[in-house]
Amino acid sequence: QEPALVDFWAPWCGPCLSIGPSLEKLAEQFQGKVKIVKVNVDENPEVSARYGVRSIPYLVMFKDGKAADSVIGAQPPQNLQKLIEKFI
Repeated sequence: QEPALVDFWAPWCGPCLSIGPSLEKLAEQFQGKVKIVKVNVDENPEVSARYGVRSIPYLVMFKDGKAADSVIGAQPPQNLQKLIEKFI
């Protein structure tokens, strides 16, 4: 099971939208090594509550089906890349 980076976001969240292109590039770069998944907090409130999402964007790295690391707020692409590389 490959690691997954889950992006908790909302369409009205400016910082969430600003990291979207970086996440798309990273998804291409790490294709087959990590999954990048977006979870809209407005459409999935139960999932957001389960992971304690209080601020967005909230990015959670999952390894072996468990939350292994997380960051809050819009991150520069290099920070997101380092987060992914820790788990592949």
